[in-house]
Amino acid sequence: MSSFPATARVVIIGGGVVGVSALYHLAKAGWSDCVLLEKNELTAGSTWHAAGNVPTFSASWSIMNMQRYSADLYRRLADEVDYPMNYHVTGSVRLGHSAERLDEFRRVVGMGRRQNMDMEILTPDELLGKYPFVSTHDLTGALYDPCDGDIDPAQLTQALAKGARQMGARIERFCPATGARREGDEWVISTPKGEIRCEYIVNAAGYYAGQVARWFGRELPMVVMSHQYLLFDTIPEIEAWTKETGHKLPLLRDVDSSYYLRQEKFGFNLGPYERNCRAHWITPDDPFPEDFSFQLYPDDLDRLEWHMTDAMERVPLLEKGALTSVINGPIPYTPDGNPLIGPMPGVPNAFEACVFTFGICQGGGAGKVLAEWITEGATEWDMWSCDPRRFTGFEDRDYAIAKGKEIYANEYAMHFPHHVWPEGRMKKVSAIHARTEALGAQFGPYNGWERPLWYARPGDDTAEEAQRTWRREGPWFGAVAEECAAVRDAAGILDLPGFSRFRLTGPGAADWVSRQITGKVPSVGRLGLGYFADDAGRVVTEMSLARIAEDEILLITAASAESHDQEWLRRHLEPGLSLVNETTEWSTQILSGPRSRDVLLAAGAEADLTKGWLTHQWGKVVGRDVWFARVSFAGELGWELHTRTADTVAVWDAVWAAGQPLGLRAFGMFALDSLRLEKGYRAWKGDLSTDYTVLQSGLGRFVDWRKPEFRGKGALEAEREAPRPSSFVTLVIDCEDHDAPYMSSIWHGDRIVGELTSSGWGNRVGACIGLGMIENDLNIPGTEVEVEIFDQRYSAKVAGDGGLWDPENARIRA
Repeated sequence: MSSFPATARVVIIGGGVVGVSALYHLAKAGWSDCVLLEKNELTAGSTWHAAGNVPTFSASWSIMNMQRYSADLYRRLADEVDYPMNYHVTGSVRLGHSAERLDEFRRVVGMGRRQNMDMEILTPDELLGKYPFVSTHDLTGALYDPCDGDIDPAQLTQALAKGARQMGARIERFCPATGARREGDEWVISTPKGEIRCEYIVNAAGYYAGQVARWFGRELPMVVMSHQYLLFDTIPEIEAWTKETGHKLPLLRDVDSSYYLRQEKFGFNLGPYERNCRAHWITPDDPFPEDFSFQLYPDDLDRLEWHMTDAMERVPLLEKGALTSVINGPIPYTPDGNPLIGPMPGVPNAFEACVFTFGICQGGGAGKVLAEWITEGATEWDMWSCDPRRFTGFEDRDYAIAKGKEIYANEYAMHFPHHVWPEGRMKKVSAIHARTEALGAQFGPYNGWERPLWYARPGDDTAEEAQRTWRREGPWFGAVAEECAAVRDAAGILDLPGFSRFRLTGPGAADWVSRQITGKVPSVGRLGLGYFADDAGRVVTEMSLARIAEDEILLITAASAESHDQEWLRRHLEPGLSLVNETTEWSTQILSGPRSRDVLLAAGAEADLTKGWLTHQWGKVVGRDVWFARVSFAGELGWELHTRTADTVAVWDAVWAAGQPLGLRAFGMFALDSLRLEKGYRAWKGDLSTDYTVLQSGLGRFVDWRKPEFRGKGALEAEREAPRPSSFVTLVIDCEDHDAPYMSSIWHGDRIVGELTSSGWGNRVGACIGLGMIENDLNIPGTEVEVEIFDQRYSAKVAGDGGLWDPENARIRA
């Protein structure tokens, strides 16, 4: 090959399976002028020692998509690039020890069915037909996935590399990247072989990703965990069974005991995720190594003794196998266990594809997603679950370590809808946190901000274990009902720290915003919702827009959207405009209910409280400045009370004291979710995502077709002429015990005709509500369908467009 390249369109740093997959998919997209830099040989990091399991199972819709794509790619890759691979599609069984675990399995079966995967629930007797050597005495059932299997990680990586080279991409081995700098519109990457200039750069450096990130002024939220798996020698019974049947045993996962057990030749591979886990390279006596290529940690079997014993009791044949080797290698973890795939926050033309805990099964899909992000500016599936911008900078080293260990120790844990994991808490608290805590608030983190979820009454069970249920009526249910009733009949107040706030100023600010959103920019003194679309007309984000002055607009968005929305705004910002992040300077309370005006009057509020819906004004409470925004996500008369942090306690105390004789009650996020569902209000990255367009999402009233231009206009105009096959729907679901999990399927007869994007109990209307997408010809009020919840179908009825509670908005305008 020719000498070291001086230029490339994209440079990828890191030659593990993810980096090579990204190179392969970029070349497949026609971007062959790409170079991958690897400091050693390909696979030298976590890839070479990976166990190579390729599951499709996931409780996340987007990650299931990514893993399903990987498995599909790996089946055809060997023939496509003419490179032999050991890929055994053995299927797998996940063991269930409880009714709750079987509900989790049933949920995933439904998601898999929507993605054309044929998973099934097995009884203990049926399990023996798939895996005759397992003890079933205490099992409630199992999940069978026929698409599961295992692959040789090195062969997979080399196959992807061969395919990338065949399409013109280039791989430089034994060529470490040693630094990066920005010159004009280019990145300049330094290596021992010389410098290489490029348009885009990708950090795919595995457990070295944190070191690479610092070249760009970024601290990655990650920790490196030690993961061990054990290889056992030939067991005669396994050898005989395999030769008789002509195939290997399915991969077995005992998820409640936290290990996998895989047939390896005629023996076993046992991989536990132990609770007494260990993070590496975090203390002075265990420093981060300059080079750890093709290296392992020393064995540490004492940590695994319980799991080894349990596995031998579950599959007694394991006792007959001699332990031949122990693999103990580094695996990187983020604080939520999902990888980082997407734009590097605040850094132009830089991307991340790193911190993969399950890089082998996700590598194929990750390469596809990353290539789409670079070449098209957007991904086919909404990938917020992996977007680096979901982390906003508060996640310091101690937090990353604590959360990484928590995730590792609970790798197979069920993720119940109302359960809050205990590690890494109290990173950011409201100015009135002590007040709400004294009232019984049970908190949950939103972008690190502790918000009240619900307020416990005397006798309510507040133990963490009580949160671990799929059922609607957990210990919070009665309290939430009372909170909703207070908002309906009198008034409620919700402490809402962490609203993301951006102040936009400069000549032409309003005109610029008009080109970014689909709808109108409010006039001075008014506020409204703005929907930001991508070029395909898909929903990127939703912000509240408050016009402060002719060329001054306050943009308010979700706490979790802070980094995402700030990056979007800055990326498109025009010269002469200023965008300032004021998030930490302000606090917000939502005051809502038919007596909320009376509460403010009793508190001596100095403001014109007769001003109508969607107005804003400055005023005072007990002499402190308050910005009154006349909106209510709860669907009742109400205001958002925005105060500077230093003034928040005084304002809260005054409003709280004035409201007690009037029935004012504190309410939490669970109640707010119930209240917004009754109004049909969409939630960001649930109901509102790039999986759907603005028109599909039922937001046509927020599109101003008369504007000469706005992002996505062409695509939305085309869609107006030829609508997409599905559209936003509100359903009333006849289900007594459970709410529908995210992406539950909607059925009509024997066909899946849509999916739910959120669901919950509406306390004011006394019904289970689902929001989602359904085929257009069924989206007629009164149409009867069914919703699949934990593998059972429940009758449901299509409701109208105006929401179930106060569809004319009479109460909110009062």
